[in-house]
Amino acid sequence: MGTSIVDELERDMAPEVAQAFVQLATEYLAGTRDVAQRVTSSQSPAALAQRFAEPLPRTGRSVEQILARLRTDVIAESNHLYHPRYVGHQVSAPLPAAVWTESLIGALNQSVAVFEMSPAATVIETQVIRWMCELAGYGPGAGGTLTSGGTEATQTALLAARAVALPNAWAEGVGPNPPVVVYGEHAHYAVSRAVGALGLGVNHAVRVPSRDHCMDVRAMRETLDGLAAEGRAVMAVVATAGSTATGSFDDLEAIGTLCEARGLWLHVDGAHGASALLSATHRHRLTGLRRAQSIAWDPHKMMLLPLSAGAVLVRDERRLEGAFAQQAPYLFHGAAGEAERRWDQGVRSAQCSRRADVLKLWVALQRYGADGIGALYDRLCEVARGMHDEIAQRPQLEAMHEPESNILCFRWVGDGASGDAVLDAQNRELRERYNASGHGWITATELDGRRVLRVTIMNPRTTVAHCREIVDALIAMGEAIAAG
Repeated sequence: MGTSIVDELERDMAPEVAQAFVQLATEYLAGTRDVAQRVTSSQSPAALAQRFAEPLPRTGRSVEQILARLRTDVIAESNHLYHPRYVGHQVSAPLPAAVWTESLIGALNQSVAVFEMSPAATVIETQVIRWMCELAGYGPGAGGTLTSGGTEATQTALLAARAVALPNAWAEGVGPNPPVVVYGEHAHYAVSRAVGALGLGVNHAVRVPSRDHCMDVRAMRETLDGLAAEGRAVMAVVATAGSTATGSFDDLEAIGTLCEARGLWLHVDGAHGASALLSATHRHRLTGLRRAQSIAWDPHKMMLLPLSAGAVLVRDERRLEGAFAQQAPYLFHGAAGEAERRWDQGVRSAQCSRRADVLKLWVALQRYGADGIGALYDRLCEVARGMHDEIAQRPQLEAMHEPESNILCFRWVGDGASGDAVLDAQNRELRERYNASGHGWITATELDGRRVLRVTIMNPRTTVAHCREIVDALIAMGEAIAAG
């Protein structure tokens, strides 16, 4: 009788097979130290699709064949986030100990929705959430749950806010005149997406203009006064701590004080910036965070965890449980409102089948400590400041703002003789040409109506010297573009 699939499973549990995969990962990480290596794939989507266009495998292949394919077809054609000149999107070069924890998470395969399906992980998640709540300045009644990221966290928080504003909405809907959500001009699209998904309608999302890329508190007050005069109820106000475009922090103390005075639910989207709570240098940017009813926080951003690991925190955990007015006696045991807190996280989460991502967060805190991760936060921000200073010395480039975190927007201006429309086109081409070169990788956005270049320092290997190399290359390419 030939080898059965069960025999193959047992063989793949052997240490040497696991070591082969680990060896592949460590080779990759070591290779990204080579600054001569391309930062990203040179292939077009069509070319890559052709490489993977093959019939469904009906029989298995050897581990050696698969590892070879991973090396040549997957790793080689991926974005190399640990390359020191990758300064692109808000996706981290992840902490090594958390990376290695991923295999254990997969092996255990716990579903952290129900205690009986994940005893240790459920308790660990509760403890980690408690630590995060304490950092945010919340009291013992606070709580929360891990999420897939900031988008789910914000939607979950606004669902809790809806349950307070419209207690019957789960059963009866939001009605013909739903309340509005007030948010800043530079808020993440997760806010308007949540407003639409919760049935309020995006026409009930009211945007407040910004001042210096932060929500203008005076304009916010005027907006709230206008809504009150019109008799329109406000379900929630959303402030941003670490905006996607510029990494800017809204004035949480002023916004929180105003919301408290008016009895309004304040949600803070701290997906990017809440990790400043770990920083001795930058935590002051979150002054007033304790006034929020809910917070979105993504450890997979500035705590440098592998995707995905987000979290939603609420000042009163019962509000989160009230957001999900469902019963599932085959899973959740015990009635809502019981004296003891239920350990099941599914009563607080939109997800049911959810992997134990809390383990990599717990391991990261155990291995590097909150202070160590906070020091990494400071380092990334310092490098962004260093890049700002480099740009300030180059007349061909213009910084669009002072960096408050690890994000910086700037613009190619050349000799200053071209108009905005020409510069918009040149900045667009400059980003595309630079990324295609393989030298490094940056992003772009629109800021104040203009096309600008954008960097996010998410890699502990990146230094100011690497940023100087990026700036030099951009200037050389920009001059070539301007010369035609």
